[in-house]
Amino acid sequence: MDTAGLAADKDLFPGFETRRVPGAGAEINLVKGGSGPPLLLLHGNPLTHVSWHRIAPDLARSHTVIAPDLRGYGDSEKPEGGGDHAAYSFRAMGEDAFAVMDHFGFDSFAVAGHDRGARVGFRMALDRPERITRFASLDIVPTHAVLSNVSLGWGLESYHWFFMAQKAPFPERLLTADLDYYIDYKLNKKGVGLSIFDPRAMAEYKRCTTPEQIHAVCEDYRATVTVDFEMDKADFGIRRISAPVLVLWGSNSHCGRHFDPLRLWADWADDLRGFAVPTGHYPAEERPDLVFAALDAFFAGREPEAEIA
Repeated sequence: MDTAGLAADKDLFPGFETRRVPGAGAEINLVKGGSGPPLLLLHGNPLTHVSWHRIAPDLARSHTVIAPDLRGYGDSEKPEGGGDHAAYSFRAMGEDAFAVMDHFGFDSFAVAGHDRGARVGFRMALDRPERITRFASLDIVPTHAVLSNVSLGWGLESYHWFFMAQKAPFPERLLTADLDYYIDYKLNKKGVGLSIFDPRAMAEYKRCTTPEQIHAVCEDYRATVTVDFEMDKADFGIRRISAPVLVLWGSNSHCGRHFDPLRLWADWADDLRGFAVPTGHYPAEERPDLVFAALDAFFAGREPEAEIA
């Protein structure tokens, strides 16, 4: 990792250390801080672990917080996807996360994930239920529900699912033509804008949006519509998440506008609770106060309460 990433971590994650440890098939960059029960934080696209900077230090007052860059993202290694793209499946990313937690000696732990990270956490909770104590999802509905219920409104907002899944190098060539324009456009979600992001975090997202990361992210989306969807179809109606699940979503996000999140999550989890927060697609950066309060209560074993402030 270059010195810009180290400087950003020191600034945005006071008291945390930056590490690079072996995953299950990729070297994983991460920050680690705090003490207490282990809590894994998994980011989304087109972000990095930095997306947790507004709540991770508060969570670290009561937990040992580990926030990695998913394989292919940020300063983590970017392996080849393989002919079937399975190296970028949510299972592969989850196996990296299990290896990271093994590295630090944690047999079981809680997980919070946003966007792609929530899909990784979902697969982890299905594949190894004995290791996941609690799972919190930010602003997604399960992949099976998304791909089985494509609507015009959601498709227009989430075009990138199908564009980035096209055969290489078509999307890569177009997206890398102007990387700064792409990241500004991608993060400027409807009705929210870029002002919700700390300039230091934006600088990190732009630093990490490289041609290599764009290719890895495209491999992620290629895996989603193939191997990930096949896994979910095989598990639907058969396997369920046994851990307690908290679902949060932005009332002004594509998730909140086009889906009924709790109804769709109920297909996969029995011990379920959740509510909308008044945000777009990036709740932890737009309203960290509400997201922290909900996660803090949930991971302490209390029932979080919806707030509309």
